[in-house]
Amino acid sequence: MKIIRQIVLYMALALGANTAHADTAALEALRDGDMKKLNVHSTPIAAPTTEFTRADGTMGTLADFQGRYVVLNFWATWCAPCRAEMPTLSNLQREMQSEDFEVVTIATGRNAPTAMAKFFDEIGVDNLPLHTDPKSALARAMGVFGLPITVILDPEGHEIARLQGDAHWDSDSARAIIQALVDSKGES
Repeated sequence: MKIIRQIVLYMALALGANTAHADTAALEALRDGDMKKLNVHSTPIAAPTTEFTRADGTMGTLADFQGRYVVLNFWATWCAPCRAEMPTLSNLQREMQSEDFEVVTIATGRNAPTAMAKFFDEIGVDNLPLHTDPKSALARAMGVFGLPITVILDPEGHEIARLQGDAHWDSDSARAIIQALVDSKGES
């Protein structure tokens, strides 16, 4: 019954989408399990233009990801819940990455590049970026005061949802939410 409910809600979202902004009620109805912690905003929030350091050492901003939906995860090497959550973000990226969707990870605070690489090696993650926010400037600008925090950005670069704490991002519910968002982009 739960699967049928998710399919019906997913179809309602896909059919009712407009201008790449998914119907908030339909998205909320897709939330199950850990995704019940996902707070879907009634009005999109502009993302800051604060810079972060890309994995290659160059500077970037969240505007670099406009044009696609982004699951943006703030984490740190010392964060135990981040260690549990990161493989599920990796699975989501592996299963759903496309020109319309990407998982972006940013280590905030003091995280040595070697420690970050070791963290990913130890948990078997090899497909997510090792971006950093060494002075937590982007995290502060986005109101991130605990870890992990994951936000969903729409193709215009606005925050449309936020989840505080760890979650199973490779769950059926998370995939249904992301798929519904991606499908709504194609209909705009």
